[in-house]
Amino acid sequence: MSNNKDCNRVIVLVVGAGPAGLAAAIKLKTQKPDIDICIVEKSADLGNHNLSGAVLEYEPLHTLLDAASPGWRDTDAAKEVLANVIDKDNIMFFLGKFLSFNILFVLKLAKIFGIGFGQMIHEGNYSVSISKLTKWLGQIAKNLGVEVLTGFAVSDIILDESSGMATGVKLVDRGLNKEGHKQPNFVEGEIIYADFVVLAEGCDGLVTEIFVKKANLQRQSPKLFSVGVKELIKVSPEQYQKFTSGRVVHAMGYPIWTPVLGPGMFGGGILYAGDQDHLAVGMIVGADWKYCDFNPQDALTNFKNHRFVRKFIQGGQVVEAGAKMIPEGGFYAIPREPKTGNIGKANVMILGDSAGFVNMLKIKGLHNALDSGIQAANAIMQSLDNPETAASVYTRLVDKSNIGREMRAAKNFRQTVAKFGPLQGMPLSILGRFLPKYKVENDYEAMTIAKYRLKPNQNFDKDTFTAMAATAHREEEPSHLTILDPQVCKTKCTPLYNSPCITFCPAGVYEMIHNDVKPANSSNCLHCKTCQRKCPFDNIRWTVPEGSGGPRYKRM
Repeated sequence: MSNNKDCNRVIVLVVGAGPAGLAAAIKLKTQKPDIDICIVEKSADLGNHNLSGAVLEYEPLHTLLDAASPGWRDTDAAKEVLANVIDKDNIMFFLGKFLSFNILFVLKLAKIFGIGFGQMIHEGNYSVSISKLTKWLGQIAKNLGVEVLTGFAVSDIILDESSGMATGVKLVDRGLNKEGHKQPNFVEGEIIYADFVVLAEGCDGLVTEIFVKKANLQRQSPKLFSVGVKELIKVSPEQYQKFTSGRVVHAMGYPIWTPVLGPGMFGGGILYAGDQDHLAVGMIVGADWKYCDFNPQDALTNFKNHRFVRKFIQGGQVVEAGAKMIPEGGFYAIPREPKTGNIGKANVMILGDSAGFVNMLKIKGLHNALDSGIQAANAIMQSLDNPETAASVYTRLVDKSNIGREMRAAKNFRQTVAKFGPLQGMPLSILGRFLPKYKVENDYEAMTIAKYRLKPNQNFDKDTFTAMAATAHREEEPSHLTILDPQVCKTKCTPLYNSPCITFCPAGVYEMIHNDVKPANSSNCLHCKTCQRKCPFDNIRWTVPEGSGGPRYKRM
């Protein structure tokens, strides 16, 4: 921390340099140029841990940058990051390996009649690399004078018990060996003190969840997730031209949902244009799948082999790959203070995916992440003399904003599908705003002994996939993955489900060694945290490794 003599004490501390955290810093610095802001980010460089679809609605970004960086539209960075404007929106239904139907007209009718599904239309939005977007926003923040520190992981948030205020955060200790003993290069994690703490870590943030527990925040409904696996493929110029730079494809049905016959999982495939001659292909699957031998990468293989997709990517070369979870619990899963309803407490605010601001009716959350950063900045400006009111002001602004309107409109969608399954739940969700709040189970509780009937003939090549994510951790550091009770694995999970973590982990972290399941390859971890949320006995915990570890996405 020696590169900034004031960084142990700042006015505003942002945990996480993703779109939400950067938007908060940019907006705040625009309004009050002399305010002291520090962002700490665990990845080695900006954008390294940011992976998404990603379709971006432009309003929050334009609002942010018009004030912060006049003339931004003419910059080379803007022209690169925002090069692909969607003019061809394919909403497909795949029936088996060969048949496909564009059902966009159904969504357009839904939009005319005010039905929730009408929000899924993407025409006029940007198709972006979220990694590049983050790097660009980070540079704008730095130019404004924000201190952005990469390679610094946070392990805890410090609360004052008497006031309920956060006094700061503690960074991860460095220089421990695998057994947790201090090495000669040991450095104890410093404490950074702040008047305001902004939690913008992304999906299932570690410090956010620690804060939720310490501050006694509650969710009305369990968190629900999807798992996304994605590859960036270099294709021929002819294939890219045939696909076009302005097209996005979202496909439901095969290979994760086949009416009546099964399987019956929520989600679907995506196919987006990336850089010149690059296409992004991915599979997003609700983490409430019931198949004990299911691996989202197997579904990705089937999706890539579908006749509609194959013609665009056949013969292409995978140049980057990754995985992440998406928060889908919606309105009822936002963590709030029970008495006040605040999204946070006192001087702590929770933003973006950490709060769960993904609108599942739109299949989008990036615009809400940016907007939540703007609202957090506005809240801080109104609370400079009274930091303890920040969370209250922030919540009022969020609830009155487009974020609040979207989250309320989509509040029952994902729970309805989780309760009744895609076949019944999707049409029933049309009445979502009039339906009661359903009691749904945690994703890990959905596991059964049923098998995925569309398993490919070959095992997915996880080694190559992991290599394409360029993930790395210091080999000597303690494992950041813990199996709480190995006996549960041996006596319950393995006999009943055949250790599904070995199958579903996208990086092959878990192995059976001498009849014991172990996180043998923790250095391969992609930080998706699927294991923590899908272990059928809730028996795995993910803790933050040393800073700079994890994937190093550049174009995802």
